[in-house]
Amino acid sequence: MDDNYKNWYKNPNQRSAESGSPRFLISLQFSFGPHSQVKMATGGIAGAGAGAGAATLPAVLVTNDDGIDAPGLQYLVQMLVASDRYRVLVCAPDADNSGVSHSITWRHAICAKRVEIEGASAFAISGTPADCASLGISGELFAGVVPDLVVSGVNVGSNCGYHIVYSGTVAGAREAFLGGIPSIAISYNWVGGKSSVHNLKLAAEVSLPLINAVLTEVKNKTYPEGSFLNIDVPTDVTNHKGFKITKQGKHMIKMGWKQTHSITPTTESYQTANIYGKTVLDTEMFDISAPTQDQLLFERTVLRMGHEESEQDTDYTSLKEGYISITPLGALSLTEIEDVPYFKNWLKHLVDYSSSASSL
Repeated sequence: MDDNYKNWYKNPNQRSAESGSPRFLISLQFSFGPHSQVKMATGGIAGAGAGAGAATLPAVLVTNDDGIDAPGLQYLVQMLVASDRYRVLVCAPDADNSGVSHSITWRHAICAKRVEIEGASAFAISGTPADCASLGISGELFAGVVPDLVVSGVNVGSNCGYHIVYSGTVAGAREAFLGGIPSIAISYNWVGGKSSVHNLKLAAEVSLPLINAVLTEVKNKTYPEGSFLNIDVPTDVTNHKGFKITKQGKHMIKMGWKQTHSITPTTESYQTANIYGKTVLDTEMFDISAPTQDQLLFERTVLRMGHEESEQDTDYTSLKEGYISITPLGALSLTEIEDVPYFKNWLKHLVDYSSSASSL
């Protein structure tokens, strides 16, 4: 983990001074699930933390996968509040959920804890980013308020190519999109030794015009309903080359496994998303702090940092060139069109293949 990021997270006084937000204080708690009962005073939840005229402003819901205490989210909320143009709602995980993809909580209730973020109505959720987005747009959490836009981020680490599949940040935006709400995922290409927490603030700042533009289109009812946006901000934010519409590429960091004897990572991750001492592992039902002879411990390791893409206008290539990559995404599988005729022909011979297999 990069020391700049780790020290920021572990120092509450530094966080408060840099973000302009007070330390989070838990004051109210709700449970959501099939058998839970939620009681709230009319206007009591949505109105808290917002100005008197906030009800007339467009509502923006902010979520992420790094957790509600992450600097990327705090800076993004600060930018939105400071613009004085939006009613800002926050519904984000109470712990780091990096890499959980589009997983959801189904078999048990999740807990929503009221937290204080200046100028916003905010809840920390004991669920995944997809849970947060789904709950946040449901109208159940914010006293009937359904956001006009959902923004997920700012994530620590880029989300390009095949990594989009694993991203909890992108999943938060995708879940909102599936629920019929326009959405944006924002990620910053953090590089250990080069990046600082201040870069996350800059990433939030350069993303604000995009948020404003999308909400203008939403207001005018001209925003397309068939996609959501995945934004990746380059490492050198101050010298970025501008915005560029891109397509999802095939970039992927090759990961493997190695056996270990400790649950504490022995190598630094390729990005510093796991800033919490607590991860999803901490919620597992079994205890692996002292593995027995029947238990083997394995940890992920980077085998290869990914191949360079030759195709132009992909998200990762454009990001590495210094552009702010804007990639429209959908939820449908984009099967390579040239493979469809092959599988149509393959299906015709399925019985023949089955007969051949039975004789093996």
